[in-house]
Amino acid sequence: AALASYALFHLVTVFPLSWVALYGDQGVEDFMKMELLGAFFGAAAMPMSGLIADKIGRRSYLGSLAVAIGVFALLAPLMLGGGKPGQAAFILIGFVLLGLSYGQAAGSVTSNFLPHFRYTGAALTADMAWLLGAAFAPVVALYLSSHFGLITLTAYLMSGALCTLLALRVNKKLREAAVVQD
Repeated sequence: AALASYALFHLVTVFPLSWVALYGDQGVEDFMKMELLGAFFGAAAMPMSGLIADKIGRRSYLGSLAVAIGVFALLAPLMLGGGKPGQAAFILIGFVLLGLSYGQAAGSVTSNFLPHFRYTGAALTADMAWLLGAAFAPVVALYLSSHFGLITLTAYLMSGALCTLLALRVNKKLREAAVVQD
């Protein structure tokens, strides 16, 4: 369930820096300042994620954020292609979404494990999500975007959001079927 969050992590940090360095009209130094500001926004959003998830439930919360990441993915080409203002919006909105989703991502699946398996479950699910969702994200996204346009960034992020929604659905069905229990 953490796939969209982990893919988003690298697509708002490493990818846009590479994109701006290769194709942008602003200096890397200025862009790094915007990324630093975005990181502060993301850090501020993280504690809020716990409060919101406690009120509406972690799975519902992560599902809502996967949808929000999907909407963000649809707007990503417009933002990244929109010069400095659009790129700033991409970074700031992306980091807020990241902060809101990242804090809850690992616990959504691991809560299904028995207590004595939770640490191993957390490690395995986080590692697999990082490997599948994020490890290759910047390189793949840069390659696809440079050859086929920024719309491929939308497809990449959207696939992470859809896989997250699917994982949350399967996880819910497993819990309802009592295959997974506390």
